[in-house]
Amino acid sequence: MLYSKWWSDTSEPPVLTVRYRTSTPATTALAKPWLEVINTSRQTVDLSDVTLRYYYTADDAPAYGSNCVQTSIGCSNVTLRTLKAAPSDAAGPDADHYLQIGFTAAAGTLARGRSSEGIGLQLYRVDHEKLNQVNDRSFKSADVTYTPSKLVTAYVRGALVWGQEPNGRTPGPSSPARTPRQAADAPGSGILFDDFDYAGPEDPALAVNGWEARSGEGGPGVKGSWSKDGVSFPAGEKGDGDQALQLRAATDGTTRGTLQSEFHRTRPTVLTGTLVARVYFSDKPTNGSDGDHISESFFTISPDHASSRYSELDYEYMPNGGWGRLGPRLDTTSWRSSERGDRVTGSHGLKLGGWHTMVITTAQDGATTYSVDGQRLFTNSSSYSPREHMSVNFSTWFIDLPFKGVSRTWDMRVDWLYYQSGRAVSVDNVQKTVAGFTAAGTNFVNTLPKR
Repeated sequence: MLYSKWWSDTSEPPVLTVRYRTSTPATTALAKPWLEVINTSRQTVDLSDVTLRYYYTADDAPAYGSNCVQTSIGCSNVTLRTLKAAPSDAAGPDADHYLQIGFTAAAGTLARGRSSEGIGLQLYRVDHEKLNQVNDRSFKSADVTYTPSKLVTAYVRGALVWGQEPNGRTPGPSSPARTPRQAADAPGSGILFDDFDYAGPEDPALAVNGWEARSGEGGPGVKGSWSKDGVSFPAGEKGDGDQALQLRAATDGTTRGTLQSEFHRTRPTVLTGTLVARVYFSDKPTNGSDGDHISESFFTISPDHASSRYSELDYEYMPNGGWGRLGPRLDTTSWRSSERGDRVTGSHGLKLGGWHTMVITTAQDGATTYSVDGQRLFTNSSSYSPREHMSVNFSTWFIDLPFKGVSRTWDMRVDWLYYQSGRAVSVDNVQKTVAGFTAAGTNFVNTLPKR
C-alpha cells in the first residue's frame, strides 16, 4: 500500500493515535499494557506496516519476555520483540529497552476512523523477579482506562507518526525515517507453533493459547504427585531472551516427597501431519544422587482412554532404564488400545542427554514414522496410526522409586513445538519456518481449523 506521506502537518490529524491503559500496580510480577491503535488519517492503513514501541527500564534483569493475551486481530498475528534501545533512542534512565509490537500480513487493515480494539500484552522478567515500573517511560499507573499516550510511539514503514521518542523526537518532516521493519508473512494454514514465552504456570496466556500444567491425581508414575509447581519457563537453548518450557520431577524416594510434572494441550489438536519438538533430555539429575527410573516423555493421546478409536503416539526416554530393562533407552510406541495394551514399540539403546529435534510424521496413508535429528528410528503400519484427534503432552515422571535418601531433581526442557496438519514437512523446512517465526517475533501461531 502507498501512502501520500508518513507524517501529518500540524493542521491535519496524526496518521495514527495510540491509546494505553494498565491493570497492574507499579510493583508486579507481570506488566500488563493494553494498547489500542486508531486510524486518525484520511486513508486506509495496512497494519503490517505499523510498529509500536512501549519503553521500559530493564533494571538488573538479564532478559525480559513478553506475550499476547487478547486481541480481536488474533495473537497469532501480533509479533513481539524485547529490544535494547540504541544510544540515539534513549534519553535518561527510564527507557533503556522497549517492547516492539508489530503485525503480520494477516492482521488486515484499519480503515479511516477505525480502531484495532484493545491489544492485551504482558511483559515480565525471565528470571521471574518482580518488576518495578516506576521508572518505565511508557508506564502510567493512573491510566486505568484508555487514554492517548505519546509515551508509546507508533511508526508506519519506519516513519514516526505518533508519540515522542525518549530523545525528544516527534513526528514531522524533520524526523528521519527509520529502516522499515520487515513485515512478517501471514502464517500458513493448519499450523500450531509455540516458542513457550510465558511467565509461569499461572500465566493467563497459557489458557488463551490452549495449554495447561497438570495437577492432582492419576497415573502414570507416583500417583497423587502431579503438580504445576514443577512447570516453569527459564532461558531457552539460545539464551538472550529466548525461553523454554521446563518440566521438573523431584523426589526423596518417598511418595509424599515426590513431585512430577506434565504440560499439555487442553483440547485434542493433532491427527495426521508433522509434529516436531526441540527437546532437552537429562541423562543425570540436576542435583542429588543418580539412579532413578525417570521417564522424560513427549506424546500425543486421545482424551478418553476407553474410546473405540483410541490413539496414542509416544516418545519415552529413560536414561537409567525402567520396566525391568537397562538404560539409556528411548521407546517409540504407537497404541491402538490402552485398555487391552494393544501397541507396537521400537526400543532404541540411545544416550540422548542434550538438545534434540524429535519428529512424529503420520502420512495420509496411515504410516507413522518417528525420527530424531533427521534419523528415522521406527515406522509402524496404518493399523497403529491415529484414528482420532489427540492432545499434545510433555511430562517428566518416576516409573518407580528405587531408593530413599537425599532429594534429587530431574529437568526436561522444550524450546519450541511445531505442528503442520495433514502433510509431511522435512525437518529442514520446519527449522527454517521456526527460525523465521523467531526472527519476526512471532511467539505463538494457531491456524488450525476450529473443531
